[in-house]
Amino acid sequence: MGAKPESLSSLASRARSTSSRSTSSSRRCASCGRAGVQLKRVTRPFGSGRTLLVVEGIPMWSCPHCGESYFTAQTMHELERMKTFRKAVAVRKPVAVAEYRQAGA
Repeated sequence: MGAKPESLSSLASRARSTSSRSTSSSRRCASCGRAGVQLKRVTRPFGSGRTLLVVEGIPMWSCPHCGESYFTAQTMHELERMKTFRKAVAVRKPVAVAEYRQAGA
């Protein structure tokens, strides 16, 4: 039996909870230079349609002082590797998708 599609609200809720986990550090912000950036785990989509790849648990540094968020070079390299070898690293999960359409447009 096939897996039930995951609702958008479930995905959004999981993405929010995933991105809300953070770890403070004495690491300095690459943008403003102040200490205390936080390591968060986020979910991000890459591509679209049949080439869509959703990566969960990506480590992202976020500065509470200037609001800048960024990935390290190592993380970016790993994301590129995952996109290149998507068939080997990805697990298929059916997801409900809706397209936003403004009323009256």
